[in-house]
Amino acid sequence: MGLTYRQKFNKKYGQPLNQSNSLKKISELSKIPLKNIQAIFRKGKGAFYSNPQSVRPFVKSATQWGYSRVYASISKGSKSSKIDKDLLPY
Repeated sequence: MGLTYRQKFNKKYGQPLNQSNSLKKISELSKIPLKNIQAIFRKGKGAFYSNPQSVRPFVKSATQWGYSRVYASISKGSKSSKIDKDLLPY
C-alpha cells in the first residue's frame, strides 16, 4: 500500500511520516496562507456532513475528514486539489 496524503506531506517537508500537524504548522511548512488552509479544512468538514457517501468508513469525524482534505489538496494527487485550486498557490 502506498503512502497516505499526510505521509506524503510529511515526507516532502521532512517530518516524521506519521506525525500529525496543526493547520498552522501545515501553513508554515507549505507556505500556503493559514486562511487558505482553514478554508480547505472547513470545506472538508462540510463535506463530511453534506456528502456522507464519499466519506471512507474508517473516518469517524468531520475534523478527521477536514485534515484529510487539507493534506490531499496540498499533495496535488486528488480531486480536491482541483476543486481547491483557487486556494492553492499552484
